[in-house]
Amino acid sequence: MERESRPASESRSIMTQLIFPSDTNYHGTMFGGKVMEYMDKLAAIASMRHSRKPAVTVSSDSIDFVAPIRVGDVIVVEAYVTWTHRSSMEVYVKVEAENVYTGERKTAVTAFFSFVALDENGRPSEVPAVIPETAEERALHASAVSRYEGRMERKQERQNVR
Repeated sequence: MERESRPASESRSIMTQLIFPSDTNYHGTMFGGKVMEYMDKLAAIASMRHSRKPAVTVSSDSIDFVAPIRVGDVIVVEAYVTWTHRSSMEVYVKVEAENVYTGERKTAVTAFFSFVALDENGRPSEVPAVIPETAEERALHASAVSRYEGRMERKQERQNVR
């Protein structure tokens, strides 16, 4: 029996937030942990939208801070499921910082999160496959297996260290 599939667009989630002084460090740039909190929350929403089930964070990797986010910027956090395995989902998250006075936007942070869908007993549950629709979705979907294999290798290495 073939697994159900859903378009990536069904999981797409977007959040917009104004950055205040309380969100920033003494350099006037946003706390990395605060950005990561928003990213994880939105990735959770995207994974639950895709699976239509509760989902939990399994890992976050390659969180890349590529540009500062400053007081007064507006951030746009976007997340969607790029690929799935049996019960796990890879979620791509991108944060753009926008100067609302000039309209200039720049990518500030990108990351991949992994989530597992849970059944009513809290056990891993099968999830639908992803149908990529845009060029970006197709590229991330095509390269997802190598990222998945890398995560599994790192997991195995950690287990061997114990």
